[in-house]
Amino acid sequence: MTASLTALVRYQAALLTGSYRWLPPLLVHAAFLSIGVQTGGPILDAFGYAAGGLLPVTVWLTRICVTNEPPAARNCAAAAVGPGRVHLAALLTAAGAALLLALAGTAFVALLSDPHSTGHRVAVPVLPATAAGLLTALVCLLLGTAIGALCSWPVLRRPGWGVPTGLIAALLVLVLGASPANAALTGMITGSEHGTVTVPWLPLAAALLLASAAAALACALTGRRG
Repeated sequence: MTASLTALVRYQAALLTGSYRWLPPLLVHAAFLSIGVQTGGPILDAFGYAAGGLLPVTVWLTRICVTNEPPAARNCAAAAVGPGRVHLAALLTAAGAALLLALAGTAFVALLSDPHSTGHRVAVPVLPATAAGLLTALVCLLLGTAIGALCSWPVLRRPGWGVPTGLIAALLVLVLGASPANAALTGMITGSEHGTVTVPWLPLAAALLLASAAAALACALTGRRG
């Protein structure tokens, strides 16, 4: 099972790479970081900004990956290993692509930002701040994958509803206080005000559970609605 899933992920990654549909999300994310992350800005604020921008990009990448494979090829793969496993491979590929953006964004922020609080009075330890920033990005990545899975086929059977629903859901997840993403980002902003590093363990655990549930639902429906 593990070997076949690994092969499927490699296949999906090759499809994504060859399609060049990853290029627009990459350019948008790069532009977002270039505009918002300023040299010498507070490091924790910058990590929160970068993580927040990753969420809608991950939704975008997830929708690309689950719709990237030609129907005939997808049917052949589904007949060989099962439709649920094929869909899971597409979701994992999207998460892997978003993870590369998260790592690049975290490194970008760590290199350009000032390791001090918002008022530049309290020193912030770089390594703990970078770890917290990466984990915050992972929270947004997981929730973006969950939204992308729920706002695409087979959960949404009408393709036209996917983009607006995904954008609205991404916005709500970022601003609603009950959201793990909002909790993680608030922790970064509050930490920046006081010069303290808050590691978002609880939001990360909640995001992992939500992403797992969304993926399980999407994969289960794939076989029924294929």
